[in-house]
Amino acid sequence: MWPPQAQHLTIASKSIDVPGENKLFHTVMRADTAPNMANDSTDELTAEETPEAEHIYETVTRLDKTEQNQRLAVEELINTETSYVQNLQLCILDIRNHLQKKQLPEIDLEGLFSNIDDVLHISRRFLKGLEAAMNQEQEQLYRISTLFQELKEEMENAYKIYCGDYDQALLLLEIYRNEPRLQKEIVDTLTATVPHIGASDLSFFLVMPVQRVTKYPLLLQKILENTPVSDSAYGALQAAAAAMTDVNANINEYKRRKEVANKYNKPGYLTLRERLARLNPHSIAKKTTRLSRLFMQEAGIVPKTKDKEFDTLEEKFQDLSSAVADLKENVASFLSNTEAFLSYKPHENELGTEGGTIQQYCQLAGKLHSTVFAEFRRRLEHLVYLPLVNLSETLKGPQKLIKKRLDKQLDYEECEEKRNETGSVTYEEEAAMNTYLAMNSLLVSELPVFNQVALQWLEHILRTFVALLRDLAKQVLQEAEQEVAQLPHRHLPAPDFGKMVKDTLSQAEAQLCSYCKKFETVMPSSVAEQPLSPAEEKKVHSLMSKHGPEKLYQVTSNTTSSKNMDLVLQRGQIVALLHDRDTKGNTNRWLVDSGGPRGYVSPGKLQPYHLVQNQKPRMQVSVPGGGGEQMHHPYNLPQAPSPALHFRTQALHVVAGYPFAARSSHEVSLHAGEPVTVLEPHDKKGCTEWSLVEVNGQKGYVPSSYLVTVPIPEPPGWGSPAWPYPAPQT
Repeated sequence: MWPPQAQHLTIASKSIDVPGENKLFHTVMRADTAPNMANDSTDELTAEETPEAEHIYETVTRLDKTEQNQRLAVEELINTETSYVQNLQLCILDIRNHLQKKQLPEIDLEGLFSNIDDVLHISRRFLKGLEAAMNQEQEQLYRISTLFQELKEEMENAYKIYCGDYDQALLLLEIYRNEPRLQKEIVDTLTATVPHIGASDLSFFLVMPVQRVTKYPLLLQKILENTPVSDSAYGALQAAAAAMTDVNANINEYKRRKEVANKYNKPGYLTLRERLARLNPHSIAKKTTRLSRLFMQEAGIVPKTKDKEFDTLEEKFQDLSSAVADLKENVASFLSNTEAFLSYKPHENELGTEGGTIQQYCQLAGKLHSTVFAEFRRRLEHLVYLPLVNLSETLKGPQKLIKKRLDKQLDYEECEEKRNETGSVTYEEEAAMNTYLAMNSLLVSELPVFNQVALQWLEHILRTFVALLRDLAKQVLQEAEQEVAQLPHRHLPAPDFGKMVKDTLSQAEAQLCSYCKKFETVMPSSVAEQPLSPAEEKKVHSLMSKHGPEKLYQVTSNTTSSKNMDLVLQRGQIVALLHDRDTKGNTNRWLVDSGGPRGYVSPGKLQPYHLVQNQKPRMQVSVPGGGGEQMHHPYNLPQAPSPALHFRTQALHVVAGYPFAARSSHEVSLHAGEPVTVLEPHDKKGCTEWSLVEVNGQKGYVPSSYLVTVPIPEPPGWGSPAWPYPAPQT
């Protein structure tokens, strides 16, 4: 087949004898000169026509060589792809499977082979498409080009993960080489599975996908160089070569981002000595510059870079982190309560009542405790709590990167400002700017996927929790129905049975009320009833004067900071509500005044605080002292009521609020709730932190903070206001 350049030549209708060649080339003739061909002779060739004939021969020869090189380049692509797929199959089906059968827990097969299954899958599809293109000679190049473009995205997704994990695989191989036993197992596997290859190390196979994806642009470029520009597939080949070049560029960018993430997301914590060792003039100057710029941004002196896309993603991530932390805390509390519930087994004790009903209850309770509840606790821990812990640990990585991004953003802004002023930056400053851009690009591209996966993970955990509760209720109901069928009252009509249950519960309620009254004398009081320290009282009165008593709230559990301006508060602390939502309208973050800093806290950890009128300046106990003087000691006494209220003063006595074990002969042991006689509210040096007391006829010193005052019980019929005395600790 003649190339187009040769087909459109117009020369004399003569046979051309090319010098130095025995082959005779016949030219294509015009239709109007063809009849004269029989009368012409090869001897009539003029001297002027000889150079033109030589040019035609060289052109045709060059075109034949180009076409041959093109065919060889296509064959190289297909043949090397076939060999590559065969080696991948050997690596997976033979080598990896052989190592799996050895069951060596020290060898991390997933870390070594990464997603090589995905690489093999896409390579098989690609090879199948290449073989199909070979059967279409007219459109062969076009089909190959289209195949590259169609599989571009899938190739990039598969190869970027494998190439990103390749360095880690090499580190694992280096570790295994230092272990003679593991190295011998790997070498024996290679000898047993692929003896014809002659590979002495597993890296021979692991490097193949990395090399292959970088060779695709070169193979396409070789085909393109041997394809005429006028060919119909030339444009498609150019697009395919550009596509595979983009794939390699994206893989390199992915690896660079991953290296940045690994650099600033290393596990472990530095000791104080290690942190101090990292301090140097350069690091101190860098941190000082960041802090200075941050202050200027907060003061409005310099503008702050705003990235709405990132801010939206970060807000979603922080909300997700807060939800996971709260759920983890609640599930941990639920597990703790479940443990306490299982530890209490009244059915194993003598209940003091005889009868078939009690025996049935004991049987049912024993079965539930030993099987149903115990299995529920085990499943709850393994299927809900541990996944929550893993999810919480997973969230720490992005959290570190987000915090580090803020530091790098300050560096970037500083360098950008310098470049705008001077027109240039140093190499280190350019590297710092590139680090921020890489980190920001990494977070913007991967946070949406991470948020979605984490949300699905959290949803699965919640669904599992609900399913466990449903299974628990079903099992308890089944066990209870079997016992209920044996109860003597099972045939009673519903109204009669209801009346019987009501009467029984009324009797039990009366007994419980009696028990509760007894328990109140020994059990510690709740958070809201605990007395406040002098500093806390002063803070409460300051908050009340600023915001009013109706704005006061008490923290029910310790809080942690997961977002900017979140407060870290302790259980029992008093705060004042400023606004029931944040600046973005989120009602799950309340703005409060803690008497010092102001910030946000979850409303679920707050309860209204009712200031009792008698919580005013503290009373003091007068203890007889030598010389007729009155010694005053500030115990946790009930506060004097305001002048507007007239309460009768109640008799008081001092008891041990907490247990104390004597450590020397000068001290005396205490039991919580034990009556104490205070002899001196100080030690021999006058220090009020220790008090001389008498307990059960023994004298000695005890910490003054372990002593509290309680009212003496009054005879029946007397009434008195409810004083918030701290109950003794048991």
